[in-house]
Amino acid sequence: MSSVSLSAVSVRYPGGSVGLDAVDLEIGDGEFVALVGPSGSGKTTLLRTIAGFLSPTSGAIRIGGVAVAGEGSFVPPERRDLGMVFQQHAVWPHWSVGRNVDYPLRRARVPRAEREQRVAGALEMVGLEGYARRDPATLSGGQRQRVALARALVSRPRVLLLDEALSALDEPLRDRLRLELHALTRELGLTVVHVTHDRSEALALADRVAVLEAGAIRQVAPPEKLLREPADPFVARFLTDATVVAGAAEAGWFEAERHPLRLPADGVSGRVEAAILPSDVELVPSDEGAAVVRSSLFTERGGDVVVDWDGIALRAHTTGMRPVGGARVDVVVRRARFYPAD
Repeated sequence: MSSVSLSAVSVRYPGGSVGLDAVDLEIGDGEFVALVGPSGSGKTTLLRTIAGFLSPTSGAIRIGGVAVAGEGSFVPPERRDLGMVFQQHAVWPHWSVGRNVDYPLRRARVPRAEREQRVAGALEMVGLEGYARRDPATLSGGQRQRVALARALVSRPRVLLLDEALSALDEPLRDRLRLELHALTRELGLTVVHVTHDRSEALALADRVAVLEAGAIRQVAPPEKLLREPADPFVARFLTDATVVAGAAEAGWFEAERHPLRLPADGVSGRVEAAILPSDVELVPSDEGAAVVRSSLFTERGGDVVVDWDGIALRAHTTGMRPVGGARVDVVVRRARFYPAD
């Protein structure tokens, strides 16, 4: 069993700064969980605490049901049966590919014949069959990252930890490795914790995504639910580029502060914040339109447009049109999600 459980885990640094703030997280056996959030949100701190590079100030961590931190115990990183791949692949240039992959087995004093067999198997898993004698200097960046992945897998870890493992690669290589990584971890039944700043990568790969801010988890849910039901305005802004507008709801209607925006708001009352997703905004070209296009970028979906609408910077996704900067448009907001104002 390779589940990971964090119970009220906090990390505080000298000087009082908070790395993690009472984090609770349950990761099931064989589950792929991605950690996302802005810089400084705590996602890498959380990963390093699971790995054992950081010790929690309070709380407990269990891997496979066994306490590895807290509860009066601390198991060092090398005894947690984890594999880890970093953004910088850290392939040692003075060793062959096979010796790089072999390193954790030599440290564990695995017999040579078994080492050779397991190295060959790990290289085959990552698509580098027959590369054991190659010089790392002859490999591409993507191949070196595969070597790092093979080294993490060769010791047959219970949990695989990925720290921005694909972010240093160029597209479309990164996209291809995402697909291969997804298929490989499913095939091996690995439990995976993946830190990434790429929201689309997290949503594409993970069974569940945890969104962090200021050392705390704001929401953890499957990708579909995160996009459909953000738990709060922060999650809506971070994952969907939603525009958040303050106002008040009364008698089934929301009215924005100092702005003409008015929307149906059944079941909501009092001071609230309306989160407007770009997919819920329609732009209609009009010479007398109330909004002005400030930026308009081409994407695979159509246009990614930001308009200035009476002081609100509103983002919209358009199909079939991509208005030019400076053009005037009318704005139709189909719906919004409402949250109690802080």
